[in-house]
Amino acid sequence: MNAVSSLALAYANAVEPTPDHLMTGFPPAPSQRVTWANWMAPPFNRWGFRHLQQLRPTITVAAGQGPVATLQDASVGLEGFAFESTCGQAVTLAQHLFASHTDGFLVMQGDEVRYERYFNGQQPNDRHIMFSVTKSLIGTLAEQLIADGTLAPQSMASRYVPEFVGSAFAEATVRQLLDMSIGIDYTEQYDDPCSESSLFGYACGFMPTPAGVPAFESLYTFLPTLRQRGEHGGRFHYVTATTEALAWVMERAAGQSCAQLLAPVWAALGCQRDAYFMADPWGRPVAGAGFNATLRDMARLGRLLANRGECNGMQLLPAAVIDGIAKGADPQVYAANQDFSQWTPGASYRSQWYVFNDHSRALMAGGIHGQYLFVDLPSRTVIVKQSSLPTAVGDFDADSVRLMRALAAHFTR
Repeated sequence: MNAVSSLALAYANAVEPTPDHLMTGFPPAPSQRVTWANWMAPPFNRWGFRHLQQLRPTITVAAGQGPVATLQDASVGLEGFAFESTCGQAVTLAQHLFASHTDGFLVMQGDEVRYERYFNGQQPNDRHIMFSVTKSLIGTLAEQLIADGTLAPQSMASRYVPEFVGSAFAEATVRQLLDMSIGIDYTEQYDDPCSESSLFGYACGFMPTPAGVPAFESLYTFLPTLRQRGEHGGRFHYVTATTEALAWVMERAAGQSCAQLLAPVWAALGCQRDAYFMADPWGRPVAGAGFNATLRDMARLGRLLANRGECNGMQLLPAAVIDGIAKGADPQVYAANQDFSQWTPGASYRSQWYVFNDHSRALMAGGIHGQYLFVDLPSRTVIVKQSSLPTAVGDFDADSVRLMRALAAHFTR
């Protein structure tokens, strides 16, 4: 069965998921026990993705002391909203949410929540890992450092981190790190235990290092081992380790961790809960994939972007930062990467964000296993999707993008 047929069948058989009974009992039965070794694998990821703080060390990003910012309820019936799937069929929102293992889904326009649903046992106060959506938070913070003169975009990474000398990052500029245009010998092959992306996962503490595989004490020891392959600039090469290199540059330039840099913004948003980063074995925030927050708090962050950095009369981020990201980059450079351009046709990549400037003006952050933050700037529509897909990447990813863009167009009318 080809991918189109299997996708159509998945939608035809889609039913609302029911909570399983993982991690029940004292201790849980082996078949229901979620551990460091299995939390990213199905079905254990359904529990693991929203309880990572019980399995790994974490770094808190505190919510503010003030009242929780109100999100007005203005629900509309969207279950029957349909979009054109890559399988060629009209698929409803409900079908897609069920089939794509959604844990939480929220659509907000302005200050009004138009749709909000939870599945698989997730509750509104649960914090869910966002995986590579984290990259976009880091990119935004980096642009803030550039705006205030702390970080020079055309400086070499090795100016800030001498440990990079001899590595893939030594002669890369900060801007090239931001835009994922590094020539590096690295593959994002999630199902290969010896790929560089898997080595990254072991180094940051996502999973134990298997026997016979090189072990690293920390991301600080892993990143300098990566080697350059090809020229920097001129092409889009998605590499999670590049974000971690950017984060190290930011730490040295600002004298603060990325969690500390995010803290004043998060505290001022009126969030309902503390957020947190997973910590690597040396206590460093995992900047490429380790951020966790509630569905509604991610929507509050999206609203900040939709409002060009303003929240409750305060300018938490310079408007120029949001505007600069929203300009995007050269779409032809992005289109040359076939895997990514098929997933997000019409996009470019700027400052760790996917930027749509084809017939809209939207920012998107995406993470493996179905995590998304989507911000349509003209309509101020914010969409958050938290999921526990069985595979890191798969057939539903392109449809999730299609759905969010269709919803944004719907609210733009």
